[in-house]
Amino acid sequence: MNDCVFCRIVAGQIPSTRVHEDEHTLAFMDLGQVNPGHVLVAVKKHAASLYELDDVQAAAVARASTRVARAIRGAFAPAGLSVYQANGKAAGQTVFHYHVHLLPRHEADGMELTWPVKNPPRDKLEGYAEEIRKRLA
Repeated sequence: MNDCVFCRIVAGQIPSTRVHEDEHTLAFMDLGQVNPGHVLVAVKKHAASLYELDDVQAAAVARASTRVARAIRGAFAPAGLSVYQANGKAAGQTVFHYHVHLLPRHEADGMELTWPVKNPPRDKLEGYAEEIRKRLA
C-alpha cells in the first residue's frame, strides 16, 4: 500500500522514532505528542481497521501495547494512561492503518474524551446484546 503512510513507515521509507518492533507490530513515537511518551503501536501488515485484523495481529498488538505501556510508565511515571483506537471516519480515524495510541496522562493536561450517555432501559440493552450474540455464533 504505497499510499499508506504507516505502511511506508513500517517499510522504512519514511523516518520514524521506533520504540519497539516484533514480527507483527511496530511501535513508534507519535509526531503529534500530546504528552511526552505518546506512542503509536501499529500492525505491520496493512489492515485499515479493527474489523480487518486477523487473530494473530489482534493478539500481537495487544501484547505489544501492554509491553510498551509498562515501559512508558517506567520512563515517565504518568498519573494515568489513555489507550485510544478509532475505526472509521465517523469515529475520528485519520490514518486508515490499524494503530493504537498509548497516551501518558497527567492532571489538567488538556486532553478530554467525552460522550453523551443515553442510559437506555434494560430491555433495550438486552435487545442490543441479542443482536450481537447472534452474529458471534
